[in-house]
Order: sequence, then C-alpha cells, then structure tokens
Amino acid sequence: MSKAAELAALIGSQTALSNRNLIINGAMQVAQRGTSSTGFVGASAYLTVDRFKLENGSSGTFTVTQATDAPTGFANSLKFDCTTADSSPDYFLIVHRMEGQNLQHLQKGTSSAKKTTLSFHVKSNKTGTYQVNLRDVDNSRLIGATYSISSANTWEKKIVTFAGDTSGVLGNDNGNSLSLEWWLASGSTYNSGAVPTAWEAIANGDRAAGLNVAIGASTDDEFLITGVQLEVGEQATPFEHRSFGDELAACQRYYHKIDAANSYSTFGTAALSTAAVSTIYPFAGFNLRAVPTLESSGVSTFLLQCNNANEAVSSLAINGHASKQVPICTCNHDSSTAGFAGSLIANNNASAYIAFSSEL
Repeated sequence: MSKAAELAALIGSQTALSNRNLIINGAMQVAQRGTSSTGFVGASAYLTVDRFKLENGSSGTFTVTQATDAPTGFANSLKFDCTTADSSPDYFLIVHRMEGQNLQHLQKGTSSAKKTTLSFHVKSNKTGTYQVNLRDVDNSRLIGATYSISSANTWEKKIVTFAGDTSGVLGNDNGNSLSLEWWLASGSTYNSGAVPTAWEAIANGDRAAGLNVAIGASTDDEFLITGVQLEVGEQATPFEHRSFGDELAACQRYYHKIDAANSYSTFGTAALSTAAVSTIYPFAGFNLRAVPTLESSGVSTFLLQCNNANEAVSSLAINGHASKQVPICTCNHDSSTAGFAGSLIANNNASAYIAFSSEL
C-alpha cells in the first residue's frame, strides 16, 4: 500500500471512530453545580457531575461527589457515600437522558434497528448482581441486563450489549427519547418481575428484577462509576476521551452556569424599562436545548448598578421573551432611572452565580 493510501485509511478509521460515544460527560469531568453535595435523599435531581440525574425514593441518605478515585486512564468518577442507612429501600438509580434527534442512526422502530453496547467502570464495597436498563421514553419500552461486581473496593469494567428494537420510532426532536438506568437499590415495586432481556412494554416490576444488593442499606455502602460509553454495534471500543472544553460545551446545552470571579463580578448588562424593573442581558454565548429556567445564588447576592448607585435586587427570573440563544432575565430592584443602562453585579459575594437549566 502506498503512503497516500495508508494515510487515507488511517484518516478514515479515525473518522469512523470519532463521536461514537452517545454519552455526554462519561468520564465525569464536568461538574458545574459543584464537586460535592450532602444529604441527598427522597429527591430527583442533578447533583455534582453534569448529565447524570439521580433518583432516590427514600433509599438511604448520601453524600454525592465528583471524586478523584478513578481507574487508570481516568481522573474522576461519580461517587455515592451512604451517610444514613435505610434497610427498606424504595428506589435508587442513576439516569442518563438522551435527545431523540441524536439517536436517529440507531434506526429504532425499523427492521434495520441497531444493537448498542454499553461499557463502564464501577467500584463498590458491595459485591453482587446489579441491573442496568435502556429505556425508550417515547414509546414506554425497556430492555435490561445484569452485571456483577465480583471484588469489593476494586475498579471493574463492565460491558453489556442491547438488541436493536424493531418497534417504537424515536422522536426526531430535542425531547428525552432514550435513557440509561443503573439501579442501585429497589423495593418490591421494581424487583418483583423478571429481567427484560428482550425489548418489552415497560413493567415496573422488571426494572430492577435482577438486582440482589441494596446500596444504602448500610453506612458502609459506597458506589462509584466512570468511563461510561454507549455506542452502536456489538463491540465495546476503547473509551472515547474528549477534551474538557468539548465536554463542557456539550453539557452547557443543558445547564449553563456563570460564576462570580470576585466579590463584585458583573453578570450582564441592564436596560431599565422602568425605574424599578430592568431587562438583564447575561454576558455569555448560549445554545441551550430549550428556553431555560433560571437558578441563582439568591437575590441578596446581587445588586443592580445604575447611575453611580447600587440598588437592592428583589427578584430575578427568566423574561417572557427569552429564547434558547438569548435567555434574558427580568430584574426587580430599588428605584433608579428609567431609560438608563446599568449592570447586574455580585453584592460583595464571590459565590454569587446565575445558571440556566434546560435539562431533559
């Protein structure tokens, strides 16, 4: 083979393998909400690591962290450490949600439906059998598989392959069409059936039927996961490492946080439509999945700076004219001068932030 042909073959093989991982932030690099969260119980929330939603139905209380304990080749993991035990769990699972428009090449719902292979690294003090599912949210369908943790407190790589599904076309839109579920604990509502090793209509009793452990039954319990990859085909390829910048940009489609750099950081320009109401234009470029909701550190952590004065902020919310690309906000504040321009700034608070959430 000539040098030119060898080069063409190399480029072709690299192109075929790029962007093969359907998971965003599978190496747990990005944690815009912070690296640690305590007291997680009885809630459904995104905590610490981006794009991995946690569902806890009163199944123990946990500290959730972006940990530095990770297998060779990785720097971070998502870690759960039980701080208050519950011997009668309801449900506890990790969920990763995916947009339908990113999944059309799976050809789900056709005779050419593709198999997918999931690989990931796990570590726990609790050996036993666990269950992971692929859930078609659009059509209420499910397929699952079990995996075993064989050695306590040891990183192990797991690989499972899911069959293609000839029923149920995924929506070609920005909605939640397909989800992965890692079950860590369950009560009888979710484990009274059988493992759905073939695609089926969702039956709650099958969703954790293969699970014979309960993370959260003891304060000794912990569970760590990283290196998550979902790809087309029956073969697990090496993990597709992406740059931090690429992963952050992908995560910011769903959650975009702007942190203060110092005690009086500026977050955006203000146009005073009346003396006490401003429209805020945040200083950032956005490409959100949908018109977002606003999160913040609280109105007391901000000031409206205008006409050489600092006005107290009483409310801050998404403006009714906001879009995915321009998530403008409405700010109510003490009286200033209508028609003037100003700035939304931190109120002597280096922990101030605003965040725009369009999570699935």
